[in-house]
Amino acid sequence: MEVASHPSHYILCYKQSRFPSTSSLLPLFTQKGLTIRCYPCRRPILGKLSNSARHSVLCIPRKPGGISWCDFDAKEEFVRPYYDVRLYNQHKFSRHTVVRSGLIETGTSDAALPELNMISKVRGVCFYAIAAFNAIYLFALMLVAHPFVLLLDRYRRRAPIFIAKIWATFAVTPFLNIKFEGLENLPPPDAPAVYVSNHQSFLDIYVLLTIGRPFKFISKTSIFLIPIIGWAMFLMGVIPLKRMDSKSQLECLKRCIDLIKKGSSVFFFPEGTRSKDGKVGAFKKGAFSLAAKTKVPVVPITLIGTGKIMPVGKESILNTGPVKVVIHKPIEGNDTETLRRESRNIIAEALNCQG
Repeated sequence: MEVASHPSHYILCYKQSRFPSTSSLLPLFTQKGLTIRCYPCRRPILGKLSNSARHSVLCIPRKPGGISWCDFDAKEEFVRPYYDVRLYNQHKFSRHTVVRSGLIETGTSDAALPELNMISKVRGVCFYAIAAFNAIYLFALMLVAHPFVLLLDRYRRRAPIFIAKIWATFAVTPFLNIKFEGLENLPPPDAPAVYVSNHQSFLDIYVLLTIGRPFKFISKTSIFLIPIIGWAMFLMGVIPLKRMDSKSQLECLKRCIDLIKKGSSVFFFPEGTRSKDGKVGAFKKGAFSLAAKTKVPVVPITLIGTGKIMPVGKESILNTGPVKVVIHKPIEGNDTETLRRESRNIIAEALNCQG
């Protein structure tokens, strides 16, 4: 270990050699690439960064009776005649250098993070490409079948739902491993019900379509403007809704009541929007008021894992991981608040236990 004298400080600097691991004076700095040297041909290692000093150097003042740490402004110190300011500016580090060296010491390269992000982006591009390709010819098939659907199955629309199931299955199967639990709890296909679920990701619709039940989603009106996808939603009988519009909400409720009376089922995301932290938010009472008025059961469904695979605000990426769909036993009752509270508790408990 080499130490060079300075009138008031020892300067901790960078060198390409290995710092001796047997040093007992500075056990903190037994990492690779550290030594003690102060003449200006060596590059200073940054210490802690503060708002007042962007570039600081760890130093040990000479104090009798012990060693204490302090940090001083490297720019001010290097102005002294013992140092050359140009050499300091030439070899100074940025704060990113400190982070990178920490990752190397722990055995993790920072290059792995961009690599993982790039893989997720490639997977996302492939996912949308496959979904778009399948949507073209499946939408054509749905369009051909639409006149017969209006004549024979106007309310349930089982044929378009079946085509949508094929489309969603083709889109997610190469990328997601979906496991279902509680399929025996599903009501018969012809039995009307109100389905509710937590909402974590854009993938939730794809995953739910793979169940194959002829329920009607409720979607924002802007989604219907998307070519092919929005048109297919119209053919499937998806119910449009304008948020923060009381008239649109009333029309949506009336249409849902009419569909249930005709033997169709309706699907709600009671949270109203996707959860950013994966936790279950507050449930709105609209779906449960509908179930109480029409006296149909509420079927809670818990979606696990979709929020990690495609997080909110990052719809361009597709991470890896398992997806689980837990279908709970139907809940029946006439009280809106009881149905709302029980449904949320069931979904939240399953998410906490298995997520």
